[in-house]
Formats: sequence, C-alpha cells, structure tokens
Amino acid sequence: MAAPKTALYNVTSSAPVTGMADVTPDDANDLPLAPARGFMFFGAGDIRVTMADGSVHTLTGLDPSVAHPFAILRVHATGTTASGIKALY
Repeated sequence: MAAPKTALYNVTSSAPVTGMADVTPDDANDLPLAPARGFMFFGAGDIRVTMADGSVHTLTGLDPSVAHPFAILRVHATGTTASGIKALY
C-alpha cells in the first residue's frame, strides 16, 4: 500500500496545506479533524473559535478569501457571522 500523500510533508507551521473541509459552526462539537492548521472563509463577518490551547476568541476584521494560520478546535455558531468557512489541514 502506498503512503498517504500527506506523508510527503512534515506537518510544521510552514508546511503546505494538504486538505480542506467545509465547516458548519457548532457550539457543542469540535471540528472532526481538530485541530485545524488554519481556516479561510468567503463571506465577510466575525468568527468565534476555540483555539488549540482551549481559549475562546471572536476574530473580527479578518480578510475573506485568505488562509488564516490559527490552530482551531471549534468554530462556534453563536458569534459567527462569516460564511463559506473552510478548515485547512
């Protein structure tokens, strides 16, 4: 069996993103493959997240259509107004 393509990279902060998944904001559940290495979104707005260290923040003023390198466990429904959110792995 061939090694997964993601095995070609060391997963460091400077490694390329090897996967992407749609995010449905949820106040009770973490992302299925948490933590994500980053995220992007396509409809402007705020995003409330739980970071990999467990802290919760509302991110405002971020540019849409840009990869944001935040290690996140969860995107909350309450406090999130951005749309088209993608988790980057």
